[in-house]
Amino acid sequence: MQMITNELVELRDTHLAASPAHRIKVAVVTSFPRDPGCPVGGVEAVSVNLVRALCDIPELDVHVVTTDHAGLKTEESTWLGVTVHRLPHSGKPVLLDAIGAGRRTIQDFLQQLAPNVIHAHDVYGLMVRDLKIPRVFTIHGFIHADTRLAGQRMALLRSWLWRLVETSGWAEQPHIISISPYVREQLAGIARGVIHDIDNPIAPECFQVERREVPGTIFSAAVLTQRKNPLALVEALAQVRRTGVDAKLRLAGRPVEAQYVANLHRRIKQLGLTAHVTFLGSISSDVVREELAAASVFALVSFEEGSPMGIEEAMAVGVPVVTSNRCGMPYMVRNGESGYLVNPNDADDIADKLSALLADPTLRSTMGEKSRSIAQDRFHPSIVAQRTLDVYRQAMPRSVATGSVR
Repeated sequence: MQMITNELVELRDTHLAASPAHRIKVAVVTSFPRDPGCPVGGVEAVSVNLVRALCDIPELDVHVVTTDHAGLKTEESTWLGVTVHRLPHSGKPVLLDAIGAGRRTIQDFLQQLAPNVIHAHDVYGLMVRDLKIPRVFTIHGFIHADTRLAGQRMALLRSWLWRLVETSGWAEQPHIISISPYVREQLAGIARGVIHDIDNPIAPECFQVERREVPGTIFSAAVLTQRKNPLALVEALAQVRRTGVDAKLRLAGRPVEAQYVANLHRRIKQLGLTAHVTFLGSISSDVVREELAAASVFALVSFEEGSPMGIEEAMAVGVPVVTSNRCGMPYMVRNGESGYLVNPNDADDIADKLSALLADPTLRSTMGEKSRSIAQDRFHPSIVAQRTLDVYRQAMPRSVATGSVR
């Protein structure tokens, strides 16, 4: 009888958690694409993957709140049962928007929406600061570092201003999700809230890709900027080909820094690589997976990264990775086991590691399988979503988190 009673109580609790009156209303405040199948950049891709996984949890009532440059008024739509609220963008530069008009717009709307918990991402975390609603903030990268490396006008001053705004925002957040030990390291001595270690989620389809490798194919997916360092891959490709390996480089990503991209094309022509480097531009998630299916190696040798989505996706598909030995990347790739870590300033080092993989199909297979195993444990969206739900529960008052009140 006691066993039956316990089972009935468990069924009752499950029903209450999933019933509308007891669901946790979460507002995911983030960059979110109009076409979820074509996210632009890592934050949008993470947001799509996480929201998609969260909406599979019955006890959650998920809302997405974002701003949109194309919108003139607030729009509401649904995607997979999730309500997406698009607020008009202020039109101000990112920094001014984050601390001024954009922040006021976001906060006014969230107070009306009245979620049980807010989960803000990237710059939106700065917009929701000081709101008296339980909050969780995922830090995807460091805008001040990106600004410094971009080399644009007054980069050092703008980087300094961004650092002031970012660090003050980190210090105020009650709960922070760190996507990498590298992020946690940067928060040391600044963040006063609870830090939770959770990797970014990737699309479940990445784990279902059937490999159809085209030998000699090096694939990279990143916007074309100095920080992402595709020029080093071009220099390494030239060295690899000089050893007699019929290698080719396929670069996916939109051009962001015009002068840098012009220099990149010029160098490719100088090295006689025009027929061996393909610029794919911005491609959909489906096409990224097609490229990974054919790739022998995935390469990303950025100067600064937190936890790149491209590396996670390549690992899930089972593609060995060559990436930089700095920032968050060494926490993703096990050097000599699932790929290689290289000095992003050393084309010789990059070329050596690419050549070693391209010359040895057994090594590629072994490293690819190791990558897939790591990815399954760390990056699968259902696992990430459950870990994220645990953080929501910790952030909320106990009465709400347990479903005892609406």
